[in-house]
Amino acid sequence: MPIKQSDYDALLAEYSNRDSAIALLKKHRPYLEMIPSMRRPDESLIAIPLPIVRIRPAKATTAINSSLAASPAAVSLPCDVAILMCDPEWKIKMGVEILVFIHRPHEDFSDLLGRWRQTQVLLDKDYEWLMPPRYEHVLSDGSDRIYPLFVIFPETPQRVQRGLVGAYLPFVMQVLDPVVEEVISESLSPESPTT
Repeated sequence: MPIKQSDYDALLAEYSNRDSAIALLKKHRPYLEMIPSMRRPDESLIAIPLPIVRIRPAKATTAINSSLAASPAAVSLPCDVAILMCDPEWKIKMGVEILVFIHRPHEDFSDLLGRWRQTQVLLDKDYEWLMPPRYEHVLSDGSDRIYPLFVIFPETPQRVQRGLVGAYLPFVMQVLDPVVEEVISESLSPESPTT
């Protein structure tokens, strides 16, 4: 049975919530241990769905080149959720950035891996995160180290899982709760006309 768009959307919505993002990291313990303070997780972690970064242009080496330098460009990353760690005391983003890639409907291994590779290329430059309004006060410069986490479904083709294992990329298998699926499918269905 293929992955449904509603399954993908359910997980995207779920991991947009900080508590659910922490629950996801609990499934891959090395990443859970990167959270600065488990006593204050609400101040230690920011989950950004469908994140955008502002890529800064390379520094010009001469006065002539500096006038030709482009302004920073906003770019939508091909990952699904960015999980950023913050120091709860200083309210600044720390060096750890975990990028979540949810297996999308009709996406094969090359497409899924390609999204990670494209993200690596984009973030190989100087960048800053465009933060949600609630976190605009947090200093958001990019880091030198990004970590991927792939989320697959039981319906994900076996070759995708084999490819992730072969590429030594961390992944978790997510089984959707039937109750959550039912609530989401009801919210997506058109309203019945009133009589």
